[in-house]
Amino acid sequence: MTKVLILHPGAMGSSLGLNLNINDHETYWVSENRSTATAKRANDQGINEVSNLRQALDIAEVVISICPPSAAFDVAVSVAKHEFNGIYCDANAVAPDTSLRIAEIFNDSYVDGAVVGPPSHSPGTTRLYLAGVNAHVIAKLFAGSHLGCCIMPKGVVSASALKMCYAAYTKGTAALILALRAKAEHYGISDALQQEWEQSIPGLWERSERMSQGVSRKAWRFAPEMREIARSFEMASLPNGFHKAAAEIYERMTSLRDVSEVSTAAIVKQLLKS
Repeated sequence: MTKVLILHPGAMGSSLGLNLNINDHETYWVSENRSTATAKRANDQGINEVSNLRQALDIAEVVISICPPSAAFDVAVSVAKHEFNGIYCDANAVAPDTSLRIAEIFNDSYVDGAVVGPPSHSPGTTRLYLAGVNAHVIAKLFAGSHLGCCIMPKGVVSASALKMCYAAYTKGTAALILALRAKAEHYGISDALQQEWEQSIPGLWERSERMSQGVSRKAWRFAPEMREIARSFEMASLPNGFHKAAAEIYERMTSLRDVSEVSTAAIVKQLLKS
């Protein structure tokens, strides 16, 4: 049994807690300055509440950071300030050089992680990629649970590199498709575009209709993730403008975060209004 602190149990983080609990580990979260929604998610998955970070780090042997990409470095610094001596796994969608900055804080105690897939509530849907000398320690925690773990063969930040490549396509193309829908609406040719897509790219229009609800809820997280992806392109000496634009597309959608039912038409209207 290992004592694991999850910072912070959103939809994905709470599912990691569920999988750790399946394996009879003890999981914890910090309630200070967190929302009632976070509390409900954590409690629903049997994650133990601790009032502040100092107390939680006194208990934990492992920390898994799963937070918005823009907060990943600051979360790591806050943990390091308390002189945490266990293993620190950053499982956020960050550029390899951001992950490397965090690795420099924790040295060999650092594990670079990246989640691909939805919150892991059933087997075969979600994988946690891991890199670093202690990657096997994190993989062992989840062995036999719903979450699959893949240890990258080389490179201390190779898990983050893989995430940046994967999300550059999945979330990047989603932003592109929604931008195309907005541009077509601006020029008054939406019906014509739909007819052409149905002939030449079957399923694309339907995809643009299906993605609206999920994307609108997560756009506030996707925008900083697109900037991390843009940075990863820049560090590879590749053009990064596309994903900077994708970040702006998602930023224009953030006001729809708490709207219960969002259509693609509503997203198009919001994109054109901004």
